[in-house]
Amino acid sequence: MNLPLPVAVGIWIVFAAALLAVMWFGWRGRSRRSRALVPALPARPGDAALGEARTQPVDAVYVSSTTAGDWLDRVASHDLGFRSNATVQVFAGGVVVEREGAEDVFVPAADVVEAKTAPGMAGKFVGKDGLVVVTWRLVAPGADGPVTLDTGLRTRHAADRPLLVDAVNALRPQEGAAEACARDDAAQETTEEKK
Repeated sequence: MNLPLPVAVGIWIVFAAALLAVMWFGWRGRSRRSRALVPALPARPGDAALGEARTQPVDAVYVSSTTAGDWLDRVASHDLGFRSNATVQVFAGGVVVEREGAEDVFVPAADVVEAKTAPGMAGKFVGKDGLVVVTWRLVAPGADGPVTLDTGLRTRHAADRPLLVDAVNALRPQEGAAEACARDDAAQETTEEKK
């Protein structure tokens, strides 16, 4: 059956509009659920409170933030699910991600869990070790408890990735004295066994 061209084009336009509406309502629902999980982001402190700069500003692409360990579960609230150009800098007080066209992300040093490289996450797969993923705990006012997030960053220059990972990992809260002693004792026993 051949439809007249204006009718066929009209059908495709209606179909495309319906598809866009479904996607928009889906994203809105995800954003509402995410807002319950992440009601607020930590406010970036003033420059004096950030402390000493541990890195130069690093040009990057902010890929997205997801719940930790589930790289397909994007957090849609606060524009955390949208890609944008960004500048990342590590300070003694935390990590600052300045995003173009979106709210900046500040990760306090005390909330850093770890940083590592990964091949990809929701919205971006680059292979090998192309992304820097910062895992951090967010304790937001009004939330049921802390939520752990993975934030993905694609640096413009590959040489910046290990520097960024090392600087972020250096912020992690130091382990307690008991844990450090237990770790040192275990390492010493392993060394003695090898002799």
